[in-house]
Amino acid sequence: MHPPAIGVTLNNYERGQSTADRLHMAAAGSSLQSQAPVCPGQICLGSVMAIPGRGTIEPRPLEQVLSQARTLLEQYYVTLKQGSDSFNDRFKQVELEVSTTGTYILTKSELLFGAKQAWRNSARCIGRIQSAITVFPPRTSSRSDFRVWNPQLLSYAGYKNADGSIIGDPINVEFTEVCTKLGWQGEGTQWDILPLVLSSATEGPKYYELPTELVLQVHLTHPSYDWFEKLGIRWYGLPAVSGMLFDCGGVEFPAAPFNGWYMSTEIGCRDLCDPQRYNMLEVRSHPHIQPITNTETVAVGMGMDTSTSVNLWKDKALVEKQGVTIVDHHTASSNFMKHMENEQRLRGGCPADWVWIVPPMSGSITPVFHQEMAMYHLKPSFDYQESAWKSHPWKEHAQSGKISVKCKKFHFKQIARAVCLTIRFYRAALLRRIKATVLYATETGKSETYAKRLTEIFNHSFNATVYCMDEFDIEQLPHESLLLIVASTFGNGDAPENGEV
Repeated sequence: MHPPAIGVTLNNYERGQSTADRLHMAAAGSSLQSQAPVCPGQICLGSVMAIPGRGTIEPRPLEQVLSQARTLLEQYYVTLKQGSDSFNDRFKQVELEVSTTGTYILTKSELLFGAKQAWRNSARCIGRIQSAITVFPPRTSSRSDFRVWNPQLLSYAGYKNADGSIIGDPINVEFTEVCTKLGWQGEGTQWDILPLVLSSATEGPKYYELPTELVLQVHLTHPSYDWFEKLGIRWYGLPAVSGMLFDCGGVEFPAAPFNGWYMSTEIGCRDLCDPQRYNMLEVRSHPHIQPITNTETVAVGMGMDTSTSVNLWKDKALVEKQGVTIVDHHTASSNFMKHMENEQRLRGGCPADWVWIVPPMSGSITPVFHQEMAMYHLKPSFDYQESAWKSHPWKEHAQSGKISVKCKKFHFKQIARAVCLTIRFYRAALLRRIKATVLYATETGKSETYAKRLTEIFNHSFNATVYCMDEFDIEQLPHESLLLIVASTFGNGDAPENGEV
């Protein structure tokens, strides 16, 4: 007889296999576990939008800071494969800093490690592979928080009319009113990009308008329906979450915007089609989107009978809106299953929220639908926090009820200078990386495509360049640190002409 599995047994009904999640046991009762359980008592809160966080903007008690710092540093030095002496020396420094200042400063490498762990621990994210993050100064007792007020760096305004109707994105009505209170004035269209609203330790909130020419927006079209383009539907290309708190080693960072990339169903299924969002599937006149006729939208334009739901017209219309795809939900689901297997092997488990992981469309034909998951909260983490405008001490003028804030606009010349400076820093960083050269030879162009993809991947860690073989100086081969070659035959096994010497 086999001994009983330790931990929570999770079944995969598609494969007929099971695994035991032990990672949640290491988290329970330790500083890895969040202060508020995901599901307290006998109540399951797995489908609640905002998981309860610490619930306060006051700095942590010193004992909690030290406890969580110890846990983070233990994980960090295990990955470095360094002995206990290095850990003990570093933790003594942390204890000294905490005893004198109430907090401590994470090193760049510790912060990088913590950010990766927080992304890895995000139970609601299906694509925990790679992201980008900017971390602003942490919370301390001696100053106000640095905050990015936008829930997302890019989003569309929502204007509420006197009759209760909404122009734009309904989810952003409250934040749009905050921006208006600060002095911003939108054009009142469906697709007004909201300004960035930032506050620092020494200054209150200020808004910064984003030049429209610098915001990547994709206008949706359809390969089979020419009228679709006339709807004027668009979406921005960067999904950057900016309203969450980054909790790392007992230190809290209220401003830490991060982004990954979109999954197709996020835009086509949720943002554009949810009834509480743009609701593009509803059969009514859209006064601010050019309709096909007075009462037609997507479904009617496709010739569907919208008088009954039996024919699944909503599902068909939804499928037709997959005009912008970054990662399709089938690929993302398969990738998550591989990620879950790797995490089970490496850590003995993977926190996952089934309600959020399963895509909102075609769920049952994706592999994640048939996989049981355990939801728990590990630290480091990205946590929900109260909106900045709700906790900010407003000082209104008695007469107008508005805030006097100067709008800081940037001219294109200023932005160009900043871009040039960034490019200079980027080039300097590239020079410090190991050089890698990718060569390709092709007749059909496929090898060139793969070579360029390979170069993009290697550029995350190397200074990689790509050349066609007939453009490369063969005398430079002895000087190459890393050489990768992508080539294939064509026809009857012939070599590509540009790969022959």
